[in-house]
Amino acid sequence: MANIQKTAIQNCLKTLIDPNNGVDLVSGKAVKSISIDDADNVQVVLELGYPAKSYLPILKACVEEALKTVEGIGAIDVTVSVAIISHAVQQALTPLPNVKNIIAVASGKGGVGKSTTAVNLALALAAEGANVGLLDADIYGPSIPTMLGLSGAPVSHDNKTMLPKVAFGLQTNSIGFLVDQDQAMIWRGPMVTSALQQLLKETLWEDVDYLVIDLPPGTGDIQLTLAQQIPVSGAVVVTTPQDIALIDAQRGLGMFEKVSIPVLGVIENMSMHICSHCGHAEAIFGEGGGAAMSAKNKVELLGSLPLDMRIRQNADSGRPTVVADPDGKAAEIYRTIARKMAAKLALRTKDYSRKFPNIVIQNS
Repeated sequence: MANIQKTAIQNCLKTLIDPNNGVDLVSGKAVKSISIDDADNVQVVLELGYPAKSYLPILKACVEEALKTVEGIGAIDVTVSVAIISHAVQQALTPLPNVKNIIAVASGKGGVGKSTTAVNLALALAAEGANVGLLDADIYGPSIPTMLGLSGAPVSHDNKTMLPKVAFGLQTNSIGFLVDQDQAMIWRGPMVTSALQQLLKETLWEDVDYLVIDLPPGTGDIQLTLAQQIPVSGAVVVTTPQDIALIDAQRGLGMFEKVSIPVLGVIENMSMHICSHCGHAEAIFGEGGGAAMSAKNKVELLGSLPLDMRIRQNADSGRPTVVADPDGKAAEIYRTIARKMAAKLALRTKDYSRKFPNIVIQNS
């Protein structure tokens, strides 16, 4: 009888689709164990591979309700937890020490709200239970310090490495901490890429599940360095619905495909303007661009964010929307996008390089 019930339970769980990755619980390997005792009481253990603090109670309740429909079942005990692991990066590269996954946030052109999106996504991942870092890779125009209300040089105990600055539980570093705010960065490509490498590898990141890298716009030296020398698990592309932004975003997406970095999805920013007086919504930059781009490239549209003055005000004040208004609609959208982004990554190939010991050959 128990074997029949176990099959029935598995079939029941196959009908439940995780909204964050679009895959059923069994196919997504979220089901870790199913136990049935002599009294036909059932214990189901679920484990998600992405941060989902706000979703866990919803999933638990949903599974419990579904299992009640299985004939002959006794008491139901559902346990849901999260385990975030490293995922595969570009060939010949391995993940950094103390950083499980690097996610690049890119755009084809400036002015689409990429940095604001990157900061809020990082904070959203942290709000969902992950340990998160944020690297400002825009050497010429660093904006992360302002958005997080941080200033001053990072602390160094050995004059070789830096401690990340911390704001709202987020570990972060930026060239903006190392130079005067008004100093013009008149650097050629090699100096810029060297600065990126130093910021990334000489920062003492502490047990980071996701390091979000806010890339400068375009497809230049920084992006090439990222593709060739930095172990990236996945990328997201930020665009607006405007045709010219979509054309440039397409170039950015194509760059990641050429260098074998998986694109986890597209984020459409400024999709709709919300009037601060009457709440009227108007598509100033057009409609459906992000969805069309996603369909063309067969990647997910992770979500659409409104052109809301409060998002800009919060970023300028050093308290981004996810922490300034955590219960607001915009923060909810950021958290949903962050969960989907991490859930898409969780479905990808795992990194097993750390499971194998280093073999050292010595003369004896």
